[in-house]
Amino acid sequence: MSSHIPTRRVTRTTRATALKENEVANVRPTRASTRSKLLGLGSNTAGTTGVIGGVTRATAASRAKATAVADSRADIHGGKRKREALGEVAIASNKPTVLAAKGKEKEKETYDGVMVKGKGVVTRQPLRAVTKPQQTTSATFSRKELVHVSEENKNVIVVHDDNAMVVDPPHNIALPKIAVRRSTVIKESQIATSHRQEHHRGSSRSVLRPTEDDLEDDQPVHKKRRTSSVPPSEDPQVLEEAQALAEEEAHNARLAAEMEAFANEEEADPESSGWDIFEYLKRVELTTMPNPNYMESQKELAWKMRGILTDWLIQVHVRFRLLPETLFLCVNVIDRFLSARVVSLAKLQLVGVTCMFIAAKFEEVVAPSVSHFLMCADSSYTESEILQAERYVLKTLDYNLSYPNPVHYLRRVSKADDYNVKVRTLAKYLLEIGVLEWRLIAAPPSLMAAASIWLARLALGFEQWTPNLAHYSSYKESALIPTANLMLNYILKPIRHESFYKKYAGKRYFKSSIFMRDWALERWTENTQVDLAKELLRIKAEIKLQRETEEANAALHDSDV
Repeated sequence: MSSHIPTRRVTRTTRATALKENEVANVRPTRASTRSKLLGLGSNTAGTTGVIGGVTRATAASRAKATAVADSRADIHGGKRKREALGEVAIASNKPTVLAAKGKEKEKETYDGVMVKGKGVVTRQPLRAVTKPQQTTSATFSRKELVHVSEENKNVIVVHDDNAMVVDPPHNIALPKIAVRRSTVIKESQIATSHRQEHHRGSSRSVLRPTEDDLEDDQPVHKKRRTSSVPPSEDPQVLEEAQALAEEEAHNARLAAEMEAFANEEEADPESSGWDIFEYLKRVELTTMPNPNYMESQKELAWKMRGILTDWLIQVHVRFRLLPETLFLCVNVIDRFLSARVVSLAKLQLVGVTCMFIAAKFEEVVAPSVSHFLMCADSSYTESEILQAERYVLKTLDYNLSYPNPVHYLRRVSKADDYNVKVRTLAKYLLEIGVLEWRLIAAPPSLMAAASIWLARLALGFEQWTPNLAHYSSYKESALIPTANLMLNYILKPIRHESFYKKYAGKRYFKSSIFMRDWALERWTENTQVDLAKELLRIKAEIKLQRETEEANAALHDSDV
């Protein structure tokens, strides 16, 4: 009984191996299970020896493939199910291979590359070559990864599934094509040609550069829709310059037209009634006018010293908060006294303090005392010296203090201007320039007031000198231009009198000194001698055009709101 058992096992193993080799002749060889080795019959049994010998000569890939079959405990039907589970099916081919089963095995037939049990024959297709055409068996393919290369389209298919097999696609189904640029294909062909040329030439190399068409094909196409009527060939900068030039030409044309209109405009002539109080004042002001060239008779003084003295008096005037009339009367008394007497440089400040003291007692309701003025003069003089100088100045002027103050004329002209506060404040600043600028000494107070109002209105954008203004000022526009020109030239000079400039740079006077200086420097450079008579028409035309533009913008804004 002990000898019978090994014989049964050997016969069963041999039978299973033979069946497997008959059925899977073109797929892969198998190896026997390890149980057959335990019997120790590899040298005694011929059938077993042949099977085991075939297994030992199989490759590593075929051994791994047949492991699952050997573990089926030599069950015939179990081996068949295992092969079907592993995907060992027939492969469709143009030339089918018919394999006949041995023994009592059932026939099988293939439908669309799948093995089906039933009546018929088994059709299989041998695997195609991977790299180059050569005869290879199924045992040369690895179980881990299969690669199939088609020589026609050079597509590589990689299967990573351990249990999957590579199946050739049907011949009537075409693989999807990848969209490739024509330029890319041309480049690849050119590069291949260059490689072949380099191979034949040896060390010589030729570099192929892509053509302009290829470069254009490589660039992304961004086609924008044209929404403008401007031709694409023109430069935007050129268009802006042309538009700016056209606008400038149109502005110049309008400016020339406005200048011609102002030139042809009739000048307003003041009407004189002959009985007005200001007519009397105009006659009186001629008797109180100083000598405009009195500095020629002074040995130690100069016009610059007069400006320094008056600038200090403005500071004293602001400290005591005196009326504007007091300052103008003080300067008039100084000029008239210096026109009659020669004064040394050491006594110039004493003359200034004394004249301010006289004007304050004449104009102010409550005038500062002598002690207050001594404090301002740093006690350089004594009280008796100031009182003695007061008597001497009044005696020289013959006690004549009936000076028509320019502030009175300024208030009268402001009535014709509807008492515009900004115009009158700016005119006060321009009028006070006559206190510092010696060139304005020859101008009468009435002319100074009228020229100040006219220049202030021009700076604020009021270019018209109406008949009403001409009547109340008693001056035509042409008579005001020379005096206003002197005021404008003083503004264009560098700042020399700090007290005067700071006084009108405050909010109380609407920063008149800053405004007038900025307005003048926008049109002319600093320290320029302007001829206002030649520039007047252009200034008026610019003011009118600017006002029309502002009105149009304001109307457009109101319509939008």
